[in-house]
Amino acid sequence: MFDYIKGELVFKGDSITIENNGIGYSVLTNSRTVSLLPDIGSQVKIYTKLIHKEDSMLLVGFKQKEDRVIFDVLTSVSGIGVKVALILLDEFSGQELIDYVICEDYKSISRAKGVGQKLAQKIILELKGKLTDKKTTKDIALGKFENANVDGEAILEVQTILQSLGYTQNEYTKAIEYAINNAKATGSEEILKEALSLLSNI
Repeated sequence: MFDYIKGELVFKGDSITIENNGIGYSVLTNSRTVSLLPDIGSQVKIYTKLIHKEDSMLLVGFKQKEDRVIFDVLTSVSGIGVKVALILLDEFSGQELIDYVICEDYKSISRAKGVGQKLAQKIILELKGKLTDKKTTKDIALGKFENANVDGEAILEVQTILQSLGYTQNEYTKAIEYAINNAKATGSEEILKEALSLLSNI
């Protein structure tokens, strides 16, 4: 319903308030997002997610689009609600969480407050399959990168992950092309990091 809200930042604390056309939007967020925001009175753009519960509605928001994408993925795990997802994205960047899931590093994930080893293992179990299942990947266009000095499997893995995160073919193709030209190495981890860096600013 709301992709983003752009307006004046009038409050920031555990939540933030953005005024747009005389309406103040209260947006739940975390300290990592707040730390990225400018001073009160500045213009901001916050990517939002409307959460509709039986007895209430709330807006959750992030400064970076990438964080909202990861938030959506996290809350798709049974047992992960808004609070835990925000805690995870407060403790780790989206890139770090993806790396931990792909590497099955449940011990690092369990460092987040309120996330024990069992929940961390569950997050990895449910998310890794979603992020790396090539059977669900569509519109792979390796030909576009055939002249690049990068292994096709690395490109395929990155495309699969980005598509699983909800990015469109146009978005992830441009991001991977940018990443291949800017990454210091040619492995999937480095390409993914550069691609997400670009996508987070779209």
